[in-house]
Amino acid sequence: MIRSMTGFGKAAREFRGDAVTVELSAVNHRFLDVSLRLPGEWSAADLALREALRERVARGKLNVTVSRKRADGSAQRLRLDHGLAQQYIERARELAHLLGTDEGVRLDTIARFDDIFVAEEETADFDALRAFLTGLLQEALDSLDAMRANEGRALATDLHARLGAIRTSLAAIEARLPQLNELYLERLRLRIGELAQAANLAPERLALEVALAAERGDVTEETVRLKSHLDHADELINGQEPAGRKLNFLLQEMQREANTLASKVRDTEVVRHTLDIKSELERIREQIQNIE
Repeated sequence: MIRSMTGFGKAAREFRGDAVTVELSAVNHRFLDVSLRLPGEWSAADLALREALRERVARGKLNVTVSRKRADGSAQRLRLDHGLAQQYIERARELAHLLGTDEGVRLDTIARFDDIFVAEEETADFDALRAFLTGLLQEALDSLDAMRANEGRALATDLHARLGAIRTSLAAIEARLPQLNELYLERLRLRIGELAQAANLAPERLALEVALAAERGDVTEETVRLKSHLDHADELINGQEPAGRKLNFLLQEMQREANTLASKVRDTEVVRHTLDIKSELERIREQIQNIE
């Protein structure tokens, strides 16, 4: 069954005492576009998480946020680089001696150097971290998929109803065609009579006119192809694979057949039904923009 491209998912668990949360939000997009935000100390897991996302999501714009709340309440652990701090102090003393002053370096001056305080490196085993984050992401994706599946079912119900409305209009057109064929044959006989009275009309010209007139009025191919496209659309909607792109291409073919049918038949009733078909196709076009 088709799925919507929009939805939200969330999952949370503890990793070695720290609270970790993964949040996903998805909106429409022609292709797969992922924005992934990770704590800086876990950036090495970025590629593994992106691969996991590509396996589960075909297209859409995904915003993924992985947040971490440490057990001690801090956002990140810092440590003082004692060796580097000592070097700053010693070099400052050398500079003071060179300048002939006994002024020492102040604490607030030393603290301004970014490399004095260093973010503590993550000591957890990377394989364990990657497995944890990937598993938590899968939980969030399950939550996202549940929401997208629910919306997909609603979309499928609406699309089936609109395809059914098109079938009803198409059936009405096919019921009208025998009457139109009689009218068409009568006009064709009159046209042949007019052409036959022309003294300088060659037989091959007469045959060409008859063939062209017959082709202009025959919409059998259009109705057959349109019904075939409707059946294919139903199959895609009920299938298990992402169908958004295929439905979009199929819709273009259905619109082409509807336009051709409208241009060939100049009957008020048929034109009305054709306009109904084109109206439903436009509504379908809007709906499938949200299908994965």
